Amino acid sequence: MKKGSPILRANNFHLLNNQFSMLNEKDQLATSVVSHMMENDFFSQWMNVEVLEVKEGYSRIKMTIREEMVNGFGIVHGGLPFSLADSAFAFACNNRNNLSVALDVTITFMKAVNVGDVLTAEAKEIHNGRSTGVYVIAVNNQKNEQVALFKGTCFRTGKKLIE
Repeated sequence: MKKGSPILRANNFHLLNNQFSMLNEKDQLATSVVSHMMENDFFSQWMNVEVLEVKEGYSRIKMTIREEMVNGFGIVHGGLPFSLADSAFAFACNNRNNLSVALDVTITFMKAVNVGDVLTAEAKEIHNGRSTGVYVIAVNNQKNEQVALFKGTCFRTGKKLIE
C-alpha cells in the first residue's frame, strides 16, 4: 500500500496508512476493532458519528444534531446524546478485541442540546478488570460546554470481535 493511502475507512472513520503505522501495536488493534464495529453499526452511521481518535481503552467521537432529532419540546431528544455517549463507551470498552456488553449505564443531562449543535463524546477508562470495565464519557457541545455525563460498566465476554 502506498504511503498516504487510506487503510481504514468505515463511513466516517478514516485513517491513512502512514498514520496507522505510527500507532503502537495496542492502538493499531484498537483502531482496527473500532473500524470493524463502525462498518456494522448502522445506528452510529445513521447518527453520522465521526470517529476522531481511538486508543486502547479510549475513544473520542462526534456528531452534528439534525432537525429530525428534536422532541416535542423543541430540543433534542435525550436519546441522542445518550446514544452518542453509548457509542463512545462501546468503542472504548471493546477496542481490546474482547467483546464487551453494557451491564449498567447512567447519564446526567446538564444542558439542552439544539439543532446544529456539534457534540463530542470522549470515553475514558477508569477500571479495566478481567471481566468488567468502567468508563466515564463526557459529552460536550461545539462551545466546549459539557451537556451530559455518562458512566458505564461493561462485562467482558472473552470472545473476539475480529480475528
